[in-house]
Amino acid sequence: MDDIGRAARRAARSLAMTDGTQRNAALTAAAKAIRNAQDEIIKANAQDMRAATSRGLSGAMLDRLMLDAERIEAMATGMESVIALPDPVGRVLAEWDRPNGLRIQRVSVPLGVIGIIYESRPNVTADAAALCVKSGNAVILRGGSESFHSSQAIYACLHSGLAEAGVDADAVQVVPTTDRAAVGYLLSSMADCVDVVVPRGGKNLIKRVQEEARVPVIGHLEGICHVYVHEDADPEMARDIVLNAKMRRTGICGAAETVLVDRNIARRTVPDIVRALKDVGCEIRGDAEVASLVPGVAEATDEDWSTEYLDAVVSMRVVADIDEAIAHIAQYGSGHTESIISDNDDAAGQFLGEVDSAIVMQNASTQFADGGEFGMGAEIGIATGRIHARGPVGAEQLTSYKYVVRGSGQVRP
Repeated sequence: MDDIGRAARRAARSLAMTDGTQRNAALTAAAKAIRNAQDEIIKANAQDMRAATSRGLSGAMLDRLMLDAERIEAMATGMESVIALPDPVGRVLAEWDRPNGLRIQRVSVPLGVIGIIYESRPNVTADAAALCVKSGNAVILRGGSESFHSSQAIYACLHSGLAEAGVDADAVQVVPTTDRAAVGYLLSSMADCVDVVVPRGGKNLIKRVQEEARVPVIGHLEGICHVYVHEDADPEMARDIVLNAKMRRTGICGAAETVLVDRNIARRTVPDIVRALKDVGCEIRGDAEVASLVPGVAEATDEDWSTEYLDAVVSMRVVADIDEAIAHIAQYGSGHTESIISDNDDAAGQFLGEVDSAIVMQNASTQFADGGEFGMGAEIGIATGRIHARGPVGAEQLTSYKYVVRGSGQVRP
């Protein structure tokens, strides 16, 4: 781990001196290598899938882990989307002149060396590496043990792409062990080599990272996302958005976990929403009012309102009005993503203004909480903190800044 850290630090200095054209060339070569290695990646992934199945991983976790030709092509396409982004390094963010003649600029620069710790999804290996290289950062990747072989196969493509473009291949490294002690060492003993850590995974992983890290952490603990069906919602739109927000992919952090329905529209919408969810295999846990409208709904407990299911389960509650919906989100939400379904722009404005989450939406599925959907090419996670980055963390969010001051001989009196 010490060797990896020192190599990453050297590579970070080298990468920071490259221009956007050279970094893009490296990513172009890596995307090509991923396409060419499709069969090898699928073979490695099959090895991981067999092991995960034998360990009894849930269907949602297996879905996160699985790679096929379509998902491999999406990885390569995602890298190309990152290539197409403007160069985030060297941007003049602000500039001004002082009365003494000094010219001051605030200029974007890479963060340095980023440690990224993630679970199951092997595509994160490609996404994270692309964003870090694009933003001039070296990266140390530590994927979950369940995706070890898949990540190694993808890493081989990244390594060859960097080398082909004449970029120091140590700018992207993968921790070559599944030993959990490697994570602890990265978090606690590599502050000289790692500038920031980004965790991407479940609650236990992120909690561990936040508790043990001796360097700054960018990430979120949970994705307890809400959809609020306001009294001025279009019922069909509400049903379709809730269905997509919950069931498109249940295992992602932007999946809706709680549906709140305004009492004035509950009788018109709750039965239809529940029926649509049940038809695709979703379990509904409702409060007393939901149960009175749709017999047979399981009773929700207090724990349900603060649970990130990451599965085909959703909690549902009838609220008196928008104020009660906002209060519920404030009490139980995790600051990730919330959506109001309403044709009343005044009510939507109140919701968007008062709900203190990283992403707030009107008339859209929470599954759009994604850097790619935001036009950022890709992301390495959703940040719910308030310092440095918030919301999707893309290439631009992986930069800091420095001040460049130009004078003509000024001395301070």
